Amino acid sequence: MPAQGKHRRPKSTSLGRGLAAVTTGGAVLALPVIGATSAFAAPAPAAAPQAVAPAAAAAPVNSAAKAAPAKHSVVVGETLSKIAREHSVSGGWKKLYEGNRKIVGSNPDLIHPGIKLVIGAKSAASSDDKASKASPSAARGASADRADRSERVNAAPVAKAAPAAEKQAVAYTNDLDGWIRESLAVMAEQGIPGTYEGIHRNIMRESSGNPNAINNWDSNAVKGTPSKGLLQVIDPTFQAYHVPGTSTDSYDPVANITAACNYAADRYGSIDNVFGAY
Repeated sequence: MPAQGKHRRPKSTSLGRGLAAVTTGGAVLALPVIGATSAFAAPAPAAAPQAVAPAAAAAPVNSAAKAAPAKHSVVVGETLSKIAREHSVSGGWKKLYEGNRKIVGSNPDLIHPGIKLVIGAKSAASSDDKASKASPSAARGASADRADRSERVNAAPVAKAAPAAEKQAVAYTNDLDGWIRESLAVMAEQGIPGTYEGIHRNIMRESSGNPNAINNWDSNAVKGTPSKGLLQVIDPTFQAYHVPGTSTDSYDPVANITAACNYAADRYGSIDNVFGAY
């Protein structure tokens, strides 16, 4: 409030007026400034600036509201590939491993029960790289962009895009049908050819659907490398064609099927082309 002065007759000289720039939340307002010789109070500021500050502050708040990454506790028999599919991780097991490398360790095929994986986590290296690439000019550009947005508070609001529906996690049954379907999902990620019919036909011939089947009488057994599992794979072949993200146990149904199909694709073009001993 201006100080109270003595009453006196106003001078006949014209009042000097200037313009002062007042910023509120980045918006520039032109307010008349009354000269020292004036006895009139400065007009009250327009109501528009009051809407500027909340609108300008709302942008960073909305952009910062992001859902926290989910966590998954590993149980016996799980693999990165299986967990990635259940949580619909974009980029598959490789992306999941990248975000949890410090927890899992150097071997993505070996995950211990009880460890907690962060679903949707970004690797520290990628975050550091992005931070190091941010230049002062980019920061100035971002600041200018915020100021520009604050000047457009009276513009028509833009409708927000509806969030995309989350993909439903696929659950596979713990039987021959589920093992084949889960293997086909892994094969699709890795580009390994094969069909349900081709896999099922060869499994029934080799093991009759028994994941613990083992051949202890043929030439491979004599050499000390008996054929094992649903598709009767010997250990050297399993290790050579093991698919990352699946179990390293050759008796594991999904790991056995995918390794055998990987081997068949390399040698015969596809498991669909196998109709006998291979």
